[in-house]
Amino acid sequence: MSIFKDKTLMITGGTGSFGNAVLKRFLNTDIREIRIFSRDEKKQDDMRHEYQAKYPEAARKIKFYIGDVRSLESCRSAVGGVDYIFHAAALKQVPSCEFFPMEAVRTNVIGTDNVLTAAIEAGVKSVICLSTDKAAYPINAMGITKAIEEKVAVAKSRQTTGTKICCTRYGNVMCSRGSVIPLWIDQIRGGQPITLTEPSMTRFIMSLDEAVDLVLFAFEHGQNGDILVQKAPACTIQTQAEAVCELFGGRKEDIKVIGIRHGEKMYETLLTKEEAAKAVDMGDFYRVPADNRDLNYDKFFKEGDTKRVLIDEFNSNNTKRLNLAETVQKIASLDYIKEELAKA
Repeated sequence: MSIFKDKTLMITGGTGSFGNAVLKRFLNTDIREIRIFSRDEKKQDDMRHEYQAKYPEAARKIKFYIGDVRSLESCRSAVGGVDYIFHAAALKQVPSCEFFPMEAVRTNVIGTDNVLTAAIEAGVKSVICLSTDKAAYPINAMGITKAIEEKVAVAKSRQTTGTKICCTRYGNVMCSRGSVIPLWIDQIRGGQPITLTEPSMTRFIMSLDEAVDLVLFAFEHGQNGDILVQKAPACTIQTQAEAVCELFGGRKEDIKVIGIRHGEKMYETLLTKEEAAKAVDMGDFYRVPADNRDLNYDKFFKEGDTKRVLIDEFNSNNTKRLNLAETVQKIASLDYIKEELAKA
C-alpha cells in the first residue's frame, strides 16, 4: 500500500458496501486519511460508531463529510487536500431507476460530472469511477445513466492531464447492499420460499473484495480515459438460488419464479463487440482505451485504422459458467456468508 502512504482518499457514497470494503482494506495501512462523502447522516453516524468500537486506534483516520454529488458546491467543499477519489455514489436499483429515471440522471450523470469537475479544479491526482455491466448495450434507465457516466468520465479525461480519470465496469457484487442473496437468506429463515425472477437468467458474480481489487488495478495500471473490466465468471440465477439453499437449509423445490422485473436483461455484457475490437488483454482484466480522436473526421476518411482485435463481446453467457458446487464454494467464501452461518 506504499502508493497510498500519507495520502488522502475520498470515497463518494462511502457508507455503502463498497465504501465499507475499502475501509476494511485500507484502515490499518499507512494511508493518512479516508473521507466518507455521502448525504445520509444516519448511515454515517452508524459507521462512525461501528469503526470506533472495532478499530479505536485506526478510526481516527476516517473523516465524514455530509454532502451530495448532485451539488457541485457540495463536491467542491469536500475535495480540498484530497489525493485520490473512488467515485461509488450512484442509484443502482434497476426497477427504482425505471420509475424515477430523472433521479438516476441527477445522481449518476450530473453527480459524476460534479465530482470530476471539483476533482480537476482541486488538482486531485486520480479518480476511479465505478460503473456496471448494465452500461454495455443498456436497455434500462440505470444502465443508460451509467453508460452516460462513462462517457462523461472519458470526455473529462480529454480535458485534463493533471487528473487521471478511469472507469471500472463489473457485474453483480454478491451480498452488497440491496442484492438478492441477503433477501434469500431472510426468506429461508422466515420459512418462506426463495423468490427468483427467471431461472435461466445469467449474471456475472464477484465478491466485494474482487470489486476493490478491480478498482485498485485501475488505479495502478489504468491510463487516462480507460475503462477497466474484470474477467468475472457467471452463473444462472437458478444455480445461485440453489447454492444459497444448500448453505442455509432452504428447500430447492420451494423456489418460486416470480417473473422478470422492470428493465431486466436475460444476460449482461461487460465488453461490447465494438469495445472488444480495441480492447487490450491484461490477463485477468481487459483495458478499453479512450478514443482520443478529435472532431475533425475528414482526416480519418483518408487515414483509416484497419487494426481490430478479433474477439467477440464478453458477456455472462460466454464467460466461464460456474456449476452448483463452484457457486456454493464462491458464495461460502464471502465474509458476509461466514458471519450469517455463524449466527445460525
